[in-house]
Amino acid sequence: QVQLVESGGGLVQPGGSLRLSCVASGSTFSSYAMSWYRQAPGKERELVARISSAGGSTNYADSMKGRFTISRDNAKNTVYLQMNSLKPEDTAVYYCKAESPGRLWVYWGQGTQVTVSS
Repeated sequence: QVQLVESGGGLVQPGGSLRLSCVASGSTFSSYAMSWYRQAPGKERELVARISSAGGSTNYADSMKGRFTISRDNAKNTVYLQMNSLKPEDTAVYYCKAESPGRLWVYWGQGTQVTVSS
């Protein structure tokens, strides 16, 4: 029903910036709440940020607050994650997640690798 494709990951130095994109297929994107999660080797997947369907409400994990910004462009079926002041501990695979109204359906992308290293 819905396919999510992440892009924009790569290698960046500490203190640098990176912008991730997630493009969704289908015609229901504007009704979906969208989130970014990340998972480092040996650790549980954790929420990074979430944005409501209309983009009017956002939530961030405390460790990302002030450094990361989630946004969306419903006309482009795309959600973004702007990451600034990156730290080595931000290294992880970042996943895009879509939730239908009432969270009846959940879809995950395949992830994009972000590596923060000197």
